[in-house]
This record gives sequence, structure tokens and C-alpha cells, in this order.
Amino acid sequence: MLLKARIADRLADVDAELVTLSDELHADPEVGWQEVRSSARVAAVLERHGFAVERPYLGLETAFRAVHGSGDGFTVGFLAEYDALPGLGHACGHNLISAMSVGGAIALAEIADDLGITVEVIGTPAEEGYGGKIELLERGAFTELDFALMAHPAPVDVAEAEPFAVAHWHIRYDGKAAHAAAYPERGVNANDAFLIAQTAIALLRQQLPPGVRVHGVQTRGGEAPNAIPERTEGRWYVRAESTEKLLELEQRVLNCFEAGALATGAVLTVTPEGGRYSEMRTDEQALDLYRANAISLGRDFDVDPVAATMNRASTDMGNVSQVVDAIHPYIGVGGDASNHQPEFAQACVGATAERALRDGALALAWTALDVACSRAASSAPIATLEGERV
Repeated sequence: MLLKARIADRLADVDAELVTLSDELHADPEVGWQEVRSSARVAAVLERHGFAVERPYLGLETAFRAVHGSGDGFTVGFLAEYDALPGLGHACGHNLISAMSVGGAIALAEIADDLGITVEVIGTPAEEGYGGKIELLERGAFTELDFALMAHPAPVDVAEAEPFAVAHWHIRYDGKAAHAAAYPERGVNANDAFLIAQTAIALLRQQLPPGVRVHGVQTRGGEAPNAIPERTEGRWYVRAESTEKLLELEQRVLNCFEAGALATGAVLTVTPEGGRYSEMRTDEQALDLYRANAISLGRDFDVDPVAATMNRASTDMGNVSQVVDAIHPYIGVGGDASNHQPEFAQACVGATAERALRDGALALAWTALDVACSRAASSAPIATLEGERV
């Protein structure tokens, strides 16, 4: 029996369970570092199917590592994200990411022992701006992998991710409260500091090179209209096409925030939120294999370039790709909405999303098999099954 057919049959066996997992995650969204129920749900499915689960993992409460097989020839890691967006739920489709990675891993595990390979799923919390994978990398995760992969929902199929490098900052100004009408001269207006910074950033944008993005949100602006705001806070991102270019630009943006402090007398505090996300270093051979597998399932990569711009979003998978061979394709869920819109959350459940789940899980599992076999052709550590073909 063909190995890929065995993988497909195994995936079909757990299809209903994967859809249920995706739907349950979607209905109960949890934001970064708070995915207690979500990580438990994902890990529980893997445990039911014979994976040895370590949770918490490396001291992170909502991270986990699930392992099947003990082969020393090749170790593949499927990465599962399950954090949601504040106020938007699963408007980036991480419910589908988890279900695809779980499905791909369970299906590949069907032949793992026969081939002498190890299959892992690593649950990676806090992708949406907090760099959960970076924290895991710093604690020693991923280094045992020969290959890492995941697929991300998007409006359309895009094989190669080309994400921006990004820095995330928490911005805080501390001023001095005073009555806005009776004693305004006694106050130091922290909200004015933020206004000056945002104006400076808006003017800076016209001098920034192509491929740079600066954007953010003020999360605290003051407590009462008749009180000089004594504290303001916000979250801001700076993105560039590479880490090198990002480092060249960060200080120019920080100067804008410093201008707000200088002009008003407020005290500025900038706190990084996680590490910098890197650009993606894609394993091109593995990507070609994924593209061929996805096309064989009816996926279409001939899409409008405008609709394909989700592949420029940032991801901490880029950091993983700097140390492990990796791919991060996008799989289309259709519709007119794009990621981080409420309508996209709606597109991540239902019949079209379920097809993306099945296709993504199968394409990932087949690609992991193809990569394992291609590496075996050069180093021959993986067992050969008599009478079976890929």
C-alpha cells in the first residue's frame, strides 16, 4: 500500500475529531499566554492518539511538546498555534493551525515507527505579538528537530511566506495629574506626549523606505476629561523586510516617542514585548514538495497578488526558521475578508474552512514524509519498507 495512501486513510479516521477541535478552539478564544483551555484541548487529542505529552513545556504553562516514535533517523515537528486576538477571537485562524498540525502529526505517526522517524507537535503560545516561539527558542526548544512546518489560514493559498521582521513595544508616559480647568499649569500631560509622538511618526512615514510599517494603538489615554492625564500607554510595532533593516530604523521611531517626552516633560518608558520576530528563511526544496502536494489536492496558487499579501505579515516562525529547516505556507479559506477582520474569524469555521483543514493537514503530512525520504536518499538513516512506496 502506498505510504501517502496510508497517511490519507489515517487522517480520514480522525477527521471528525479534528473538526471538533477546531470548532471548540474557535468558540472559546484565549489570548496570548492565557491559552490554558486551548492548549489542554490540543494536547488531549494528541495524547488520545498515542503521543507522549509534556505540559507545561520548558516552564511555560500554555506550551506543550507531544512526541510519537523514537527513531533517530529524522525528527519532524508540527507547530501548533492557538492564541486568539483581543476583541477579535480567532480572526487569524489559529484554531485551524492547531487542527492542521494535530491532524498532520497523527496521520504521519501511522508510519513513523515503520520508517524509524520521530513525530513531534510543539504547542507554541502567544504568537500574536508576544513571541512565544522566541521564548521557547531561548529555553532550548526546536533544536532536536530536523524539519519544522505549519500552515496558516489566509484568504487564498500562498506557498511561500515572506514575513516582515518586527519589533513590538509597550509605550508608557508618566506625567502629573492636575485639575484641567482650575490648575492646568500644575499638570504634566501624558496624553499630549502621546499625541506629539504619533504626529512625529505620521510625519516620519513619508521618509521611510518601501517595505517599512509603523503602527500601533493607544490603550490608555486618561481617566477623566477634567483631569490632566498622568499616565498614557500603548502598543506599537515597527516592521521591515529584514532584521538588519529593522535595526537600522528602530531608533528613528523611538526618537518620535522621545520627542513627546521632551516636549511635555513626561517620563517615557519603552518595554519590548518579547523578542524581535525575524524574517523567514524558507527551505525551498521542502516548499516545492509542499506546493506539489497541495496542488495534487486541488489547491490553487495562481492568485491575485493583492489577495496574497497576507504572506507579508510577521510571525515568530521566522525565528524558528533561522535555526531549523522550515516552511510556513498559507492555505486559503475563501471569502472577501482578510486576516484580523471579524469576518475572517467567521470564515475559519464551516465547510470551506474544514476543507482547508483537511487539505492542509494532508499536504503537511505528505510533505514531511517527502522531506524525510529525500534526506534518507542522501544519508540513508531511515528504514525502507519492503513493498511500499511513497
